[in-house]
Amino acid sequence: MDWLLGKKDDSKKWIAQLKDSAKHAQAVQELVRLGPAAVDGLLDAISADATLRPLAKQILVQIGAPAIPRLSQALASAHPEVRMHVADVLGETRNPASLPALTSAARGEFFTVRARAAAALAKIGDAQSLSLLIQLLKDKENIVRMAAASAVVKFQDPRWLVPLSDVLLEDPQIEVRQVVASAMSESRNPQTIPYLIEALQDSFWWYERQDNAAAPLTEALASFSADAVEPLIQALRHPEGAVRKNAASILGMIRDPRAIEPLGMALYDFHVDVGEQAASALGLFGAASLEIFDEALRASESSIRIHALTGLGLVRDPRAIELIAYGLRDPDRQVQKHAIFALKVSRHPRALEILNPLAADRNDREFSMLAREALETLAKTIRK
Repeated sequence: MDWLLGKKDDSKKWIAQLKDSAKHAQAVQELVRLGPAAVDGLLDAISADATLRPLAKQILVQIGAPAIPRLSQALASAHPEVRMHVADVLGETRNPASLPALTSAARGEFFTVRARAAAALAKIGDAQSLSLLIQLLKDKENIVRMAAASAVVKFQDPRWLVPLSDVLLEDPQIEVRQVVASAMSESRNPQTIPYLIEALQDSFWWYERQDNAAAPLTEALASFSADAVEPLIQALRHPEGAVRKNAASILGMIRDPRAIEPLGMALYDFHVDVGEQAASALGLFGAASLEIFDEALRASESSIRIHALTGLGLVRDPRAIELIAYGLRDPDRQVQKHAIFALKVSRHPRALEILNPLAADRNDREFSMLAREALETLAKTIRK
């Protein structure tokens, strides 16, 4: 017993030296060597000293299997905040010997501990943990449902697909649905695409919310690239304008050639925001979109011509500049203003030549001012 106590005293000495840069490396080495005798001291450091906490956790992970019995006890009896960090350590050890303690913690009374235990179980990856993690998708606490969503997709097992999609489509909290969308993306499972498309059509994601609320959902669909293109093209015909707009945005992110023609049709959408988003998406396709924009510049509706200029400003091709210059001769003054803006964002030296005469012509003070602002911006972007 004295020998063991001596080890414990040694651990406290070495833990005290972790903050000394000259002794840090040796202290870590000695604590790992002490193994189980250092666990209580390291748990005390986790509890009492936030600056030492990350390092203490790393050392416990390095000790590994010999620390698991004592850590398992701590996971069942320590302060909830300490239990969270113990769950992290047990997950990082990736040792099946931790499963009983983590399983119990995932069913325990403290929701913060349940969440961290769920993440730890996923890291160990034992197939028998999946049923419990699926149950946690219905936990009353948001943070637990989010942790369970991120956890279940780590398992190559289709049992999580429907329960997880239920959370995506029915959870009352947008933050939870956002995590589910990201988790589905991480899974790389194309079977999640229909559920993500269904979510895209749900106004819960965008009605009376900030513009970026649906970002995790749109990014998730974009991550599936070619597999998501056809369903997104179908979504361009959805009766709700917000759905069509988001579908156009995602297709621009994916940049699959199959989307060019449908986006060209969406350019003429009666919903102005959809047409503008389709134009921006087409602009990301580069030269492949020039023919569509050329035709749109001759449309009877000035809004369509403006959309075309919006897209052309994003096309990094010299031919786009000449089409934008054509817009400067448009009979509609608003279209002409958008042509100047398109030159401003084009980042092409040829735009400088076109803008200089406009800037110098003081007969039209408004256009002269817009041209000078555009020249100033262009000069900066071209230098970069």
